[in-house]
Amino acid sequence: MFDGLTDRLGQTVRNLRGVGRLTEDNIKDTLRDVRMALLEADVALPVVKQFIDEVREKAVGETVLKSLNPGQAFIKVVNDQLTQLMGETNDSLDLSTTPPAVIMMAGLQGAGKTTTVGKLANWLQKKEKKSVMVVSCDVYRPAAIEQLKTVAEQVGASFFPSNIKQKPEKIAKAAYKEAKVKHQDVLIIDTAGRLHVDEEMMGEIKALHASVKPVETLFVVDSMTGQDAANTAKAFDDALPLTGVILTKTDGDARGGAALSVRAITGKPIKFMGVGEKSDALEAFHPDRIASRILGMGDVVSLVEEVQEKIDVNKAEKLAKKFQKGKGFDLEDFRDQFAQVKKMGGMAGLLDKMPGMGGMPQQAMNQVDDKHITRLEAIINSMTPKERRFPDVINGSRKRRIAAGSGTQIQDINRLLKQFKQMQKMMKKMKKGGMAKMMKQFKGGMPPGGMPPGGMPPGF
Repeated sequence: MFDGLTDRLGQTVRNLRGVGRLTEDNIKDTLRDVRMALLEADVALPVVKQFIDEVREKAVGETVLKSLNPGQAFIKVVNDQLTQLMGETNDSLDLSTTPPAVIMMAGLQGAGKTTTVGKLANWLQKKEKKSVMVVSCDVYRPAAIEQLKTVAEQVGASFFPSNIKQKPEKIAKAAYKEAKVKHQDVLIIDTAGRLHVDEEMMGEIKALHASVKPVETLFVVDSMTGQDAANTAKAFDDALPLTGVILTKTDGDARGGAALSVRAITGKPIKFMGVGEKSDALEAFHPDRIASRILGMGDVVSLVEEVQEKIDVNKAEKLAKKFQKGKGFDLEDFRDQFAQVKKMGGMAGLLDKMPGMGGMPQQAMNQVDDKHITRLEAIINSMTPKERRFPDVINGSRKRRIAAGSGTQIQDINRLLKQFKQMQKMMKKMKKGGMAKMMKQFKGGMPPGGMPPGGMPPGF
C-alpha cells in the first residue's frame, strides 16, 4: 500500500538534502511535487488543497527555517500533517454497553463486508477475548447467508441462521434475543449491499439500524476505489450515524487515496484495514504508524506486535538451545524461517513495516516475491532428512532428483544452497557475539550488494 506515494515523497525529501534553509521560493517546487504525489495517489482534490496549505504554513515557519537540517524538518511537518489528516490516533471499538454489543456492517456490494465480518469476529475473539455471534440480514444476494455461515465456522464464531423469506429487521431482532440468551458479548450484523447508493437500500438499512440500535455502525469500503471510497462513505454517513470505517483490500492498493481522504471528507475515523485474504488479515488503523510507512520510515511498533503475536516462541527457543549446544543451523531450521515469514504476511508485508525499506531500489523490490518462499519450501521438502541436516552431501545427481521432485531447476537448488550458506555465516557470527558486526552490514536498511537472487535477504 502507498508504494507510489512513498516513492514520490521519498524523492522529494532527497531533493531537499543540502538545502541550507527553506524559503517560499525553494519550497514551492517541493510542495508542487507533494501535491502531484497526492493527486496521483487518488486523494480527493479538496483534501489535497487543504493539506498543501497547512504544510506550506508550517514549513516556512520559524522552527523549520532555523533547523540545521531543513530536509528532516520538512519531512516531520509532512509526517505530522499526514497523521492529523488520517485522525491522529486509533479509534478503538466502543463496546461499553450491556451485552450483547451490536455492530452493524454497511457498504456497497463487492466491498468485502461478509469476509470482513469474519475477520472482525476473529479479531474480537483473539484480541479482545470476546464471544461473538454473527448473523446475515442479506436476503437478496444468492448464497450470502451460506457464505457467512462458512466464514463463521472458519473463525469459530457462533452463527445465527436466517433465510431469504424473512424481513431483515426480524432477523436482527431474533439474533439479538438469541445472543442475549447465549450470553454472547458481541453480535455482528452483516447487511445487504447494492451496486450503487439508492434510496431503497438506504431506507431499508435505516429501518434495520433503528430496530437494533447498534453501538457501532461501520462502513466497509474497498480502498482500491480511491477517492470514490470517501464519497460513498459520505453518502452512507448522511443516511446513517456511522461510527467508523473499515478499509478493505489495502494490500492490493498501491495508491492509498482512500486512507487519506475518508477521514477528511466524512469526519469518521478509519478503525481497521484489511491487509490480505486470511481470517487474521485485519489490522487496527493507526494514523501515526501509517504516516511513517508512507514516508518510508517503516512501522516498528506494528512489526514488534506482529512478531509477538505470530512467531512460534517454542520453535525460536529450540533454535536458541540448538546454538547453545553448539549444533549447526541446518536446512530444516532454514525452512522454519520461511514459515515464520509467511505468518508475518509474507516478504512484502514484512518489508513494508521495516525502516529504511522505502529507499530500496525498485529492481530489488520487484524481486520480493512470496511465491519464491513457496518454491524454496518445496525444494527443501523434496530433500531427504539426511540432506536437510548435512547439505554438503548434495551432489549433482541428488540435485537432479530434488529438482524433479520439487518442479524446479538445478539453478534454483544452487541459489537456495548459496542463500543457506549466507544464513549459516550470519548464525555463526551471532553465536560468536558478532551481532554488532552483523548489524553494520545492514546499515541503511539493505545487506551488502542489495537483494540476493530470488528476492530473499540473508536471514529470512
